[in-house]
Amino acid sequence: MFCRNQTSRATVARGSAMEMEVKRGRFRLSVLEDSAQDCEVQRRIEREVRIREGACKLLAACSQRDQALEASKTLLTSNSRILALMTQLQRMKEAQAMQRAERRSSDGESVDERLPCTGKIAISDIRIPLMWKDSEYFKNKGELHQCAVFCLLQVGTEIHDTDLVIVDRTLTDICFVEPVIFTDVPPGFDLRVELYSCCVEGEFSMGFSTQRLSRLGSASSKKFMASLETAASCSSHSSGSRSAESSPRGESPVLLPVLSVRGPKYHLLAQTSLTLCHIQNSFRTHDLTISDTEESSFWLPLYGNVCCRLVAQPLCMTQVVMCGKLRIRSETNPEDWRDVYSVLSGSDLKCYQQQDDTDSLETPLFTIPINKDTRVCARERDPALHSHSITIINQCGVETTHTILTYTSEDTHRWMEAFWQHFYDISASSHSADVLRDSSTHRFNP
Repeated sequence: MFCRNQTSRATVARGSAMEMEVKRGRFRLSVLEDSAQDCEVQRRIEREVRIREGACKLLAACSQRDQALEASKTLLTSNSRILALMTQLQRMKEAQAMQRAERRSSDGESVDERLPCTGKIAISDIRIPLMWKDSEYFKNKGELHQCAVFCLLQVGTEIHDTDLVIVDRTLTDICFVEPVIFTDVPPGFDLRVELYSCCVEGEFSMGFSTQRLSRLGSASSKKFMASLETAASCSSHSSGSRSAESSPRGESPVLLPVLSVRGPKYHLLAQTSLTLCHIQNSFRTHDLTISDTEESSFWLPLYGNVCCRLVAQPLCMTQVVMCGKLRIRSETNPEDWRDVYSVLSGSDLKCYQQQDDTDSLETPLFTIPINKDTRVCARERDPALHSHSITIINQCGVETTHTILTYTSEDTHRWMEAFWQHFYDISASSHSADVLRDSSTHRFNP
């Protein structure tokens, strides 16, 4: 599956519904060959495998504490990305097979495949308060208990890590100020925030012998790639029986091979999940689920919550959905038809005198609000107007009605499709769209 000289290969999860369909003869493995999207996921996996190898070599060779902590963090992050990508690849294969089955069973019936637009989300100014006991806080400052901590942030297969922070009892908060931005995020996203900790007291058991390091470089790649290929055939229900220690997320069917690398080890200390309903322009506090007890060496006295700022920007609020020449009139002045160049974007249909005005940032001649209170309907060809028309009715406050004329029936169809898709996008991302609309600026500024 991952050989460079092999163009494609099918991956079927053992015991899955897709494998049963193959056994019954309803599918051939040849129809499950990798699509361009599959190949891209495989390339990302190969890249993370190389990063994992480099982290293992660095961890084996480094003798400085800070180097070892960074290398171990890179190793954990790379493992998480490989796990997420392998799970995604398996789901894509099964989805492709199910789509083929649905198309065969639909008997030509039209299937609505409308999907909501994606967007960007950004999380910043993460602050996790600590609650030290008096006996710990006022202890002799020469005997500090130190832990290295960082956050792992995940939406789907996109995973980012924060900088490392060394924590001792002189700190009252763990802070990660820099914003982390996720792109191409669907409205139903689940942003996982995981806090990892490693005790940095005492001596680390560093490095391998020269012979061991050489062996790691020459053999680990083939063994690891072979293990990944085997892991792809694991059944999806196997994750249910795994412990939280072996997989903090507890949701992936893929088991990664473990390389025994000496050095500092990070442990999951706390976690939380953020969704669309947590979007807000200001800071907000969220509950943390703490994963360990005070007896652990990497434990820190967390207060039990995390404060951060989570903002979103749906693409439908910033990108041009549809544009073109139209004739528009308002029902308040039915004889005044205006030839304009219209741009549907965000919560407005902006109407300019000419197309060049959109590039020069000219103020529109007028703007028609487009939001969840707007109704749009297409009219049959009106003999009086000699053209197809679209009616836009806004019911927020004083009801206003505009009539739009298009030049061809194809134009009418394209504009109606654009309106319906835009309404669908606004509805799916209604919370973040409302937050963005109510803010003082429409810029994405985490």
